[in-house]
Amino acid sequence: MMLRRVLTMSRPLAMQQRGTHFYGLTETHEMIRHTCRDFAEKELKPIAGKIDKEELFPKEQIKKLGELGMLSMMTPAKYGGAELDTLSYAIAMEEISRGCATTGVIMSVNNSLYIAGILKFGTEEQKKEWVTPFTKGDHIGCFALSEPGNGSDAGAASTTARVSGDKVVLNGTKAWITNAFEAEATVVFATFDKAKKHRGINAYLVPMPTNGLSRPKKEDKLGIRGSSTGPLIFEDVEIPAANRLGKDGEGFKIAMTILDGGRIGIAGQALGIAQAALDCAIEYTGKRECFNQPIHKLQGIQFKLADMEMKLQSARLLTYQACFLKDQGKKFTKEAAMAKCAASEAATFCAHQAIQILGGMGYVRDMPAERHYRDARITEIYEGTSEIQRVVIASNLLKEYGVV
Repeated sequence: MMLRRVLTMSRPLAMQQRGTHFYGLTETHEMIRHTCRDFAEKELKPIAGKIDKEELFPKEQIKKLGELGMLSMMTPAKYGGAELDTLSYAIAMEEISRGCATTGVIMSVNNSLYIAGILKFGTEEQKKEWVTPFTKGDHIGCFALSEPGNGSDAGAASTTARVSGDKVVLNGTKAWITNAFEAEATVVFATFDKAKKHRGINAYLVPMPTNGLSRPKKEDKLGIRGSSTGPLIFEDVEIPAANRLGKDGEGFKIAMTILDGGRIGIAGQALGIAQAALDCAIEYTGKRECFNQPIHKLQGIQFKLADMEMKLQSARLLTYQACFLKDQGKKFTKEAAMAKCAASEAATFCAHQAIQILGGMGYVRDMPAERHYRDARITEIYEGTSEIQRVVIASNLLKEYGVV
């Protein structure tokens, strides 16, 4: 049943989550938190270790998420989506990622990288063809921007697009593409005129598989191991010229706009990892004894827990702020960058401290702490490294002060 319908039919249940009280949260948001947490506890947390160890794509769980409407949360109902706000999406991303960070990133890519860009820049025909079939979990999409030589320089796309009559011919290699092996469509960015630099880039919608497009290998990753990540190689791939997304020369603008929203999703994922690490640490401190008392009574442990909680809550508030601005139609580029940077660094910090609190138990796979540590690392890298986020934050800050 679609999540939007569940919210209409059900009354919110009493929430036990500490620390989520915020003046902008409604009963709907709390119901989404409860629904997603229940799903994560029952469907994801019990198998998260297996997904990680065996690098399993959670196909069955993704299908169930699609049926709930979680793969198209901000998509209008007329295209098959749940038609919810960005804050709902961030809350859902946190709760799903708290159970399994792999599942969280699959959900994030489909929602805020693939579908969101088509909704904002696509024609009505494109939305019906490329969005509606991707809302229920039967099909998922991906986002092909990064290349082997231009990870942080999104404007240096070496993949080329050549117009040939009513066709466009694509050549080049995209790298580090999440959902690469399961996706059945992608938004790909290619240069049609190098002389125009950033204005010489277009975005195109490409079905997968298609002639000339190969997916040669899956990357063997440190964390988030259940999602497929790999290159997309385009060798004379022909697509209709009508598959261009947006206006001619708008590709770079489209990419940057999509990434603004995508960073909120990754902030939500990072919050989930951080919360899972804190949960793990606190549970352990109540069971482990030292000097004839539970270790949570030791001041040194309490200080670690306090620092974890402060970083987590600060990042959560930054994420909520970015959501509110986006939902109000206001500029949110700086706030999304701050949320993503703070949340990803909170995830890394909390996961690190969790292992330190668990000691030797944190270093072995009998406990999930080491998985949280590995999963956290990528959140500071994809959709813009922490260094890139600081560039975005500073440039917007200086503009606000009229310095540049």
